[in-house]
Amino acid sequence: MMAELLTFWWVWMAAALVLALIELVLPGSLFLGFALGALAMAGVVAFSAMANTAALLALFAVLSLLAWVALKRVFRRQSSGARVVTHDINDN
Repeated sequence: MMAELLTFWWVWMAAALVLALIELVLPGSLFLGFALGALAMAGVVAFSAMANTAALLALFAVLSLLAWVALKRVFRRQSSGARVVTHDINDN
């Protein structure tokens, strides 16, 4: 039953939505990579006839890892905007 569900594109879209909602509740950019991987899997499943469950899950893992690495590279230069104090204004 579970193996059959993985061959439907809408299941992957629902998984992407759920993972994106989890990312909103628990921020940390961990679930966003999985959500993007599931979104990419929806496209893969919609346009191909892969039915092997192990191959689908392995591809999901690879796509999620690639999405996570891409997110880390894109957003690594953002700072929190916090000012670093190097000296005390009362020290003269």
